[in-house]
Amino acid sequence: MERGDSAAVASVERVLRDSADTLAAAARVLAVSTADAAALVANALRAGSKVLLCGNGGSAADAQHIAAELAGRLRIERPALPALALTVNPSVLTAVANDYGYEAVFARQVEALGRPGDVLIGISTSGASGNVVAALAAARSAGMRTVGLMGKAGGPMKEHCDVAILVPSSDTQRIQEVHIVVGHAICELVERGLFGG
Repeated sequence: MERGDSAAVASVERVLRDSADTLAAAARVLAVSTADAAALVANALRAGSKVLLCGNGGSAADAQHIAAELAGRLRIERPALPALALTVNPSVLTAVANDYGYEAVFARQVEALGRPGDVLIGISTSGASGNVVAALAAARSAGMRTVGLMGKAGGPMKEHCDVAILVPSSDTQRIQEVHIVVGHAICELVERGLFGG
């Protein structure tokens, strides 16, 4: 492929337009659910509770990214917020997968770390990731609040969420792109709600 290859340029333009179109559609339908999720998270943090996050693959990366924005900072200098992605400890993940099966890798950690009033944010483009569904069910059983970031119809995850954020797309890549924008919006609203600015 040569620099400036017209087919490659056209392909990049198409990807960027598709992404922009999906974000525009998301802006029309996700503002309320995203604001509701941010309020739920802010209220939990204000009360001294914490946020746990989980997902697989790209959604694991998004879980870690959102946890980093909360524990670090997004826009303003402020105290660290207690947020933890359940994807970051390979010893726990592999031990639980080995002993209980992969479907339990997040639910077992929710059992260990989750407390009433905490929030679990589950992320899955399909809404059908068995281990995320199990984690959300475990969170509900533990008296936690739940948020789900999903695609199109939401799959079985939707039934376990206090707030369901359903990206209006069935394209995995476009859903992932919207998920991280939604994650940033939640973090920004949480910062503003708790610390002003």
